[in-house]
Amino acid sequence: MERGIGFCRVNVFSTLILVLFAWVPVTKTVITCRSCHLLDKWSGRELLVRMDSGVDFGKVSDKNGDGSLALFNSAGAETGQADCSATDNCVHAHSLRKRNTDRLPSEKKLRNDKWKSMRSTGKVYNLKRSGSKGSAPGDPHHRVRRSTQGLDSPPGARLPPSLGNSTARDARRVPRSELRWNREERRSATSRQEELKLTSSTFALTGDSAHNQAMVHWSGQNSSVILMLTKLYDFNLGSVTESSLWRSTDYGTTYEKLNEKVGVKTILSYLYVSPNNKRKIMLLTDPEVESSLLISSDEGATYQKYRLNFYILSLLFHPEQEDWILAYGHDQKLYSSVEFGRRWQLVHERVAPNRFYWSKLGLDKEPGLIHLETSISETEALYVTCKLQNCTDANKGKPFPGYIDPNSLVVQDEYVFVQVSTGGRPIYYVSSRRDVFTPMKLPKYTLPKDLHVISTDENRVVAAVQEWNQNDTYNLYVSEAGGIYYTLALENVMSSMGPEGNVMIDLYEVAGIKGMFLANKKLNNEVKTHITYNKGRDWRLLQAPSADLRGNRIHCMLPYCSLHLHLHVSANPYTSGNIDSRETSPGIIVASGSVGAELTSSNVSMFITSDAGNTWRQIFDEEYSVLYLDQGGALVAIRHTPLPIRHLWLSFDEGRVWNKYSFTSSPLFVDGVLGEPGEETLIMTIFGHVSHRSEWQLVKIDFRSIFNRRCIESDYVAWDLHDQGERCLMGVKRVYRKLKPIARCVMGKTYSVTTISEPCDCTESDFECDYGFERRADGKCTPAFWFLPSSMSRTCITEHTFLNSTGYRKVVSNNCSGGVMEQYTARRQLCSSQAPRGLHLVTSEGKLTATLASNVTFLVFLEEGDGSKTSITVDFGDGNAFTYSNVSSIEDGIKHIYKNVGIYRVSATAENSLGSETVLLFLHITCQLESIHLSAPFVAVKNKEVNLTVVLSPSQVGTVTYIWWFGNNSEPVITLEGSVAFTFSREGSSVVTVQVSAGNTILQDRKTISVHEYFRSQLLAFSSNLDDHNPDVAEWRLDVSRVIKTSMVQATGVNSDQLLVTVLPGLPTAAEFFLLPDKQLTEGKPDKTATHLDQLSELVLSALNQNLVQFTLRPGVQITVYAAHLSAAPLVDTSENHSGSAMLMLLSVVVVGLAVFLIYKFKRKIPGLHIYAAMQDEKEQEMIQSPVSPTDSTPSFSSQRELLTSLEPLDTEPNTQTIECISPHPRVKFSSDLPTYIDV
Repeated sequence: MERGIGFCRVNVFSTLILVLFAWVPVTKTVITCRSCHLLDKWSGRELLVRMDSGVDFGKVSDKNGDGSLALFNSAGAETGQADCSATDNCVHAHSLRKRNTDRLPSEKKLRNDKWKSMRSTGKVYNLKRSGSKGSAPGDPHHRVRRSTQGLDSPPGARLPPSLGNSTARDARRVPRSELRWNREERRSATSRQEELKLTSSTFALTGDSAHNQAMVHWSGQNSSVILMLTKLYDFNLGSVTESSLWRSTDYGTTYEKLNEKVGVKTILSYLYVSPNNKRKIMLLTDPEVESSLLISSDEGATYQKYRLNFYILSLLFHPEQEDWILAYGHDQKLYSSVEFGRRWQLVHERVAPNRFYWSKLGLDKEPGLIHLETSISETEALYVTCKLQNCTDANKGKPFPGYIDPNSLVVQDEYVFVQVSTGGRPIYYVSSRRDVFTPMKLPKYTLPKDLHVISTDENRVVAAVQEWNQNDTYNLYVSEAGGIYYTLALENVMSSMGPEGNVMIDLYEVAGIKGMFLANKKLNNEVKTHITYNKGRDWRLLQAPSADLRGNRIHCMLPYCSLHLHLHVSANPYTSGNIDSRETSPGIIVASGSVGAELTSSNVSMFITSDAGNTWRQIFDEEYSVLYLDQGGALVAIRHTPLPIRHLWLSFDEGRVWNKYSFTSSPLFVDGVLGEPGEETLIMTIFGHVSHRSEWQLVKIDFRSIFNRRCIESDYVAWDLHDQGERCLMGVKRVYRKLKPIARCVMGKTYSVTTISEPCDCTESDFECDYGFERRADGKCTPAFWFLPSSMSRTCITEHTFLNSTGYRKVVSNNCSGGVMEQYTARRQLCSSQAPRGLHLVTSEGKLTATLASNVTFLVFLEEGDGSKTSITVDFGDGNAFTYSNVSSIEDGIKHIYKNVGIYRVSATAENSLGSETVLLFLHITCQLESIHLSAPFVAVKNKEVNLTVVLSPSQVGTVTYIWWFGNNSEPVITLEGSVAFTFSREGSSVVTVQVSAGNTILQDRKTISVHEYFRSQLLAFSSNLDDHNPDVAEWRLDVSRVIKTSMVQATGVNSDQLLVTVLPGLPTAAEFFLLPDKQLTEGKPDKTATHLDQLSELVLSALNQNLVQFTLRPGVQITVYAAHLSAAPLVDTSENHSGSAMLMLLSVVVVGLAVFLIYKFKRKIPGLHIYAAMQDEKEQEMIQSPVSPTDSTPSFSSQRELLTSLEPLDTEPNTQTIECISPHPRVKFSSDLPTYIDV
């Protein structure tokens, strides 16, 4: 492991960018260098820092929940580095950038800069694991990120405290740099003539002056090997164009260039290290040139190259197995390797990014098990587990029954979290120790808008919840060991939005002191820093220092004035933030902040505490990066400045006195610092440049020369941890062994923190309020108005005893004993017999719908009652009912399959000797709607009601809603029936559109209907050979209809605008033609209209009877068109005279042989024969759904009449189109299919 920190310098005209590295254990660091690239793009996978005026370090955030970090520059540029995600032991490559050393950018320009990111944050169903994935190896505490607004913030917004001062403050201070240097010299213990110097050596990376990024890895403890990958990243192309690999075997004194060993033409982009074996190195090539990786097993001395057939976006190393790796590809595919990348195997497709996790030893059944979230749709996902080398459907597990919300799976420590949204509200589920999932129980009216998991260590969940009435603050809730029941710990904790849209909570967990947190709380629009020593049970303000840096007394009285700290820490432990503490240095906290009524971003100074927050001292009046040497035995401070530096500050007495040392003979623009792995840290390398055009300058500093000797036992002193004199914290008195302030010795690698613990008697302060109880002003916990204490006895459903809460529960990990323990601890009591009450019946997926023939799982819950003596009867509503002897027998649910579509009344009845209770559930069983067809006449009579019907396939799909649009009407008609009657009041073409909604499916069909006041219609038949070529599809009927119309126009000379032809669906092939009057000749003349239509009818029928209407279907296939009424069938018309028609039809039955002659000879004299009865029964149109075959025997008069007056020849092939449904505003795509008839 190694440690790093970065610094920044800028010139006046350029935006500068770099990456900083915290002085914490890391394995790999990336240093980046570049000049001003205002239009560059960043890939979102590289560690970068926003630098404004050279000293404002901007915002820091965990980009992916995996520890990979992005610090953004003012230009919003991005690099293209891959992630190493989702593991505490994952080793990341981070980057620094060279600084442009010409001029500082103007403040106006900086305020117009934008923050950008291409990768999303590590959200957990809006539930975040802040800093969990990116925890450093050996970093046992979790820290929550914070950030503030950038320079483009609105007036009154907080400016970025971060690692540097605000832009406005920097602009003022740069001209005063000489004054600062003079002040530092006055504080120094020696004069300039007696300047203290550190042992150092400088090495220049010759030939890499153009390279603007570097990735650095110190092999590990007790190793002298350092690897450095420098590269030229083209921000316009968004890729690496050159690279060099350097290796040192003498702690960084000299470096050897290894380009020939990896291939002179090979372009390297990323460097990874196995967290379990630092000798194993992996290098990735730039995929734009070639997709391959190089592997070394000897600390980078030799390499082997392996080809890849996919592009790696992120890596996840196994926490124990050094050769096991998961790789996430650009195509949402997850791959695995058990040979450290030498061979890869596909694990699963459609995997959500950063939602895959290794199994945890002691919790999961197999070490090679993988937890992952697979995408089903934009709104649904699945949580599955599968084996590393055998992820088949047969071997997949489904721990959560049903779908979950996308990007909501989190597997952290012994807990698993998912989210399921029901009815617009999110329901959060938790599983402890891989047990069944249970809804997280927040106080009843919390109604969360957003939820983030902050911590899961020590068998306890800390969650930040934004409630319905909050905007920029969150409430902190803490759980019991199961992670199910939550109580309020602190209200209105400040939050800020990260550059990628991720939420960062102002909460910091202090390292080395169990149960100690710092938080920034907003009250009356003022942000104040609070501290707790018992995991949120009690909070108080910080006492300000009694004097400032110059010894002047500070008049600051609680609660009106206090010390406030910026709690900005990077979730990536390799990067420094505003606050720092170490496991090896308990009680020491270094942070930037201010003194006053509230937290501000102006007048920021550096403060330190040596007694765990009881007292604070000011150590600098501007921001520095303070690093830990020798496991905290010494502190190193390097000033944030845009100027070149050659000095740093050292303190051996916990920051009371600081001495200035020079580390180089000439000033250097510092880009970053790399520390020796481990907590000892006595060797470090500073990376920098003499100018932005110069080569990398690597200054190795050996601090061992400034220490006199190794520490002995007499150099240590005992220190009692306390909170303002109270020594019993978390139930014990803790005594730590610390180095005496006057001791100047090396503690060394063998040093370990020694703690002596003495248990305390339990007091009321060791207990927090139990679930459902709230702390009142007098400190007592009483039931909330919504809570019934008797509901906690629901364990009686399956057991004979229950824990009767006292309203208190012991703080998790509190080790007190005796005292008031018995008074405040819940008591186990026997369950009393009572009637069942609070019966609940739900489906396992929480839905009121299910698919036909699928397994429906019903869950039955009973809040109160003796479950062992209470029987449960479930009636499924389909004639099936089952009775179970007790509640425990149905804990896994009751499965049932419905065989028919419908709405079922499902009931559950709980009954024992004292009473019963019944609950109902109305379940909709549906099946997928596949297609619809709108049945409508091709021609309708004006002002005559027409029946329209929708035919569904399949016919029974469940509850269906029909939405109708008629003509140009903008308001739809909504019905629950598939048929409607409608009257068209205008002549011409009218479009009818119907949408059918069934479940999540919406289908649509559309028909165009010709509306006329007068017309004639006649069925047509064809020569039998047409049936041999009829595929019975809509397109074929459309084309044949067009050909028939053309043939009829040519044979009769009728105007094509007066003729409408449609081929009817089905076999044998039949058709119908419609004759329309010439509007110019007949407008307003009903008598003339009838005569005109008679003439046209005679003309057309004559041509049909003479076989003059023919067409060629294909070469050698000639089709003849006939009139279908070869007996005595009249034409259909729209007149109202019927008396003559009745007489002739009776005569036609008696004189069959003379029927045809009489009809054609006298039809002009008997107009009523051909006139349709407008007053005819409106239901007559519906009687015939398809034409009668012309080859059938001669029909009776009535049947012939029904046939020829039918206006509903149907096209049985549906004209459908699936509609995309987006609630609450459906986005409808209308069918563009043409109707299967020839327009008028």
